[in-house]
Parts: sequence; C-alpha cells; structure tokens
Amino acid sequence: MSSSDIFIGETIGTAVLILLGGGVCAAVTLKRSKARNAGWLAITFGWGFAVLTGAYLAGGVSGAHLNPAVTIGLAIEGGTKWGDVPVYLGSQLLGAMIGAVLVWLTYYGQFRAHLTDPEIVGTRTGEDGMVDQAAAPAAGPVLGIFSTGPEIRHAAQNLVTEIIATVVLVLAILTQGLNNDGDGLGTLGALITSLVVVGIGLSLGGPTGYAINPVRDLGPRIVHALLPLPNKGGSDWGYAWIPIVGPLAGGAIAGGLYNVAFA
Repeated sequence: MSSSDIFIGETIGTAVLILLGGGVCAAVTLKRSKARNAGWLAITFGWGFAVLTGAYLAGGVSGAHLNPAVTIGLAIEGGTKWGDVPVYLGSQLLGAMIGAVLVWLTYYGQFRAHLTDPEIVGTRTGEDGMVDQAAAPAAGPVLGIFSTGPEIRHAAQNLVTEIIATVVLVLAILTQGLNNDGDGLGTLGALITSLVVVGIGLSLGGPTGYAINPVRDLGPRIVHALLPLPNKGGSDWGYAWIPIVGPLAGGAIAGGLYNVAFA
C-alpha cells in the first residue's frame, strides 16, 4: 500500500474511532444528554463498536492499525515496514484530533450547558463566573470525554496497567486479527479485535480508563487544551506520558513475544 493509502485510511479510520468512542463518553457524561449516567457498560461497548466501525472503514485501504501500539507491534513482528511507521503514526494522531473536534461539534450545546452549570463548576468559579484556574484540579470536568485518567494516581501501577492491557490487545491482533497480507486487520479480525477491546475495558479498564492507544489519548488531550470550552479546567499533562509510553511499550512487548512464542 502507498503512503497516501496509509494516510487516508488511518486518518479517516482513527477519526471515526475517536468520534464514536469519545462520543459515547460525552453521551454518558454531559448534562442534557439523553444517555447521561448510562454507565461503564455503555462506554466499553461504545468503544468496541467504535473500533469495529473504524477498522471496517480503513481495513481495505491502510490495514486499519488506528493505533501506534498496533503499528509498532506489527513492525516488530515484520508485517509492517519500518519506513511506513512515521506515516502511520502521523495520520493516526491527525485523525484522533479530528475525531475529538467532531465530538465537540456534535455535543456543542451539551458542553456549554454542562460547563456553565453551577453544580458542575460552581464551587470553583470566581466573581466573573469563570473557573478559578489556580484552584482548579489538574483534570477538568470534561477531560474524561477526551482522554483517560487514573482512579488512583500511582505512576508505576498506572504504567503497568496500560502495558498489560495493550499486550493483550496487540497479541490478540497478531494471533487472530491479521488479514491475508499480515499488514493489518482482516474482516473477521476487526470483529475479534472489537470484542477484545470490550473485554479489556470490562476487565482491565477500571484503574486507568484503558487508553491502550497513544493517539486515542494524546490527540483528544491536545484538542481539549485548545478548544474554547468555558470552565474546562486543566488537561492533566502531568499524567499524559503514561497513556503514551505504556501502550507503546505494550505493543513492542507483544510484537517481541509473538516472534518468540507464536511465529
């Protein structure tokens, strides 16, 4: 596949992945959303369907990596050329940012209603009605729609959690999910992968929110920092390295483990 195929497929596929995945988080979180408080099951299945949709859209064009951890794992395994890796990673990050902007546009009214509600931000507002940034926590009230965060902030545990969850994901793809060329997801593999993502969310997602994908976290976190959201609070950049390093390490470990144990 050409560089343009990779760019187009990964940008569109990752954008749809984040639109639907971030969309379910917005639906469950925001006031004036019909799905508010639908819970963790809605989020895990929503992300699984998001992976399925993005993978089917991009599978025939770019192989539907949609995740730098998958790209690194495939490069180590040998199915993806190392020279193609920068194109994959760049287009995935761009797609993730586009998807996050689309979530904001889709839920524009709900974002404004949520972030101007005294019950949500009233305890941290100043005389001008805006959040007192000095008193605001590192993670703002809608950051969870865009990116992940730990329930218990412990860097080592959080990092290990992301590594373990990503090893499960990438190993499942390498052993069950590849197309006939071995360079991306096949038709049945996309379905298997989406179910694995649901399983990871249900079983391993509790501690950190299971990023298992660096651009799924980084791209929307950048968008959160840039969007003109009232009273949005912080973007928690102190935590941001964990959902980048953890999944990349997990993808690399899975690729190496596959070569040792399964190849």
